[in-house]
Amino acid sequence: MLTQIYEVATPTEAEAISAIGVDHIGVLVGDGTFPRELPVQKASAVMRMVRAPSVVSALFLSSDVAVIERMARELDPPIVHLGASSELLTPDLVVALRKSLPRSKFMRSVAVTGPEAVGLAQAYDGVVDWILLDSHRAGDAQIGAQGVTHDWSISRRIVASVRTPVILAGGLGPDNVKEAIRSVRPAGVDSKTRTDQEVTHAKDLAKVEAFYRAATSG
Repeated sequence: MLTQIYEVATPTEAEAISAIGVDHIGVLVGDGTFPRELPVQKASAVMRMVRAPSVVSALFLSSDVAVIERMARELDPPIVHLGASSELLTPDLVVALRKSLPRSKFMRSVAVTGPEAVGLAQAYDGVVDWILLDSHRAGDAQIGAQGVTHDWSISRRIVASVRTPVILAGGLGPDNVKEAIRSVRPAGVDSKTRTDQEVTHAKDLAKVEAFYRAATSG
């Protein structure tokens, strides 16, 4: 079971979470349009502390293709994760980004708000390397970081209908990740909010390790 932790914001966090064995270490990158986005220099410092076999996933909430392309070229992350809402960043734009950034693998967030999510996810089947299913609040320019679960039965339908590996996100923590895996049967699981420290966005390393152990214990 692939494991993924967001939002890693310091070199110390990156080193510690990498040592736990988490597969994908997510770093929020951007030009400051969204809260807590790291500029290139700070993101690079975090990325340098990630040790194999862990790899960095650079999360872009922006729908500005030029911004994504420029920052991704500077950082050259193993994974480019696109988190803008579906109507702001369409599959054709993702295809164009892939062509301009051939060294990176790609992950696309898909909002699971109802049955229409099945078709949205299918539009990315074979277009990206991973589809990430997350919760979404109507009107938000970005997908995820809600700290709440969505309808896992829809996520299960998506897993069954696409060939691209699916990562399940949205309100997952140490206490419910096993149930989520049994219900959805994804290729991987993701945690952000529920592995944060209370009232902050800093990572709680004990929660991260508990999440990792629960997800990978079979």
